[in-house]
Amino acid sequence: MASNASGNLLVLVRHGESEWNKLNLFTGWKDPALTEKGRAEAHEGGKNLKAAGLTDFDVAFTSVLQRANTTLDIILEEIGQKGLPIHRDQALNERDYGELTGLNKDDARKKFGEEQVHIWRRSYDVPPPGGESLELTAKRTLPYYNEKIAPLVEEGKKVLVAAHGNSLRSIIKQLENLSPEEIVNTELETGVPIVYRLDKEGKVLSKEILKHKN
Repeated sequence: MASNASGNLLVLVRHGESEWNKLNLFTGWKDPALTEKGRAEAHEGGKNLKAAGLTDFDVAFTSVLQRANTTLDIILEEIGQKGLPIHRDQALNERDYGELTGLNKDDARKKFGEEQVHIWRRSYDVPPPGGESLELTAKRTLPYYNEKIAPLVEEGKKVLVAAHGNSLRSIIKQLENLSPEEIVNTELETGVPIVYRLDKEGKVLSKEILKHKN
């Protein structure tokens, strides 16, 4: 089990399904709530952490958006750590989709063209109008991770991060030394904890994905 592995502990969790995820809308920095399914995903993520013996975190980090905050609160409730210190920062917010924000993804393809929307969604360094590419997202997420989160992990603190698909991709790209092409094609499931064990220099020793149980 993950709890028996050696190395310093970092757990990353993408928030559960939000109301805008359900409607297939570009969400970005907008602040919809979780759906009932999203809340259930968060509960399941917490239960899977508990089953793995991961119930003794020292600190948690999240964005300022409620879908990540609520996911974290539910997970902490499930693992019996509701009083855990939590740091919230917009550096961990989702990628800003600019003019795509609020658009249905199918409608966006009709408006801008399927190829163009695909480029905005799946290129590393081409931002949508008025928004952020994954590269730009990383430029705000990684300094925060490197200054605030990584030092705690490296000193042996057990750290839980509940955030968003693209802010977490930024961190994963650095942790796993992935290429731009590899990271844009990396899918993160909602509510599923990713358990990393790191050495004292932050190098990944092991990775485990705690999948939902059927």
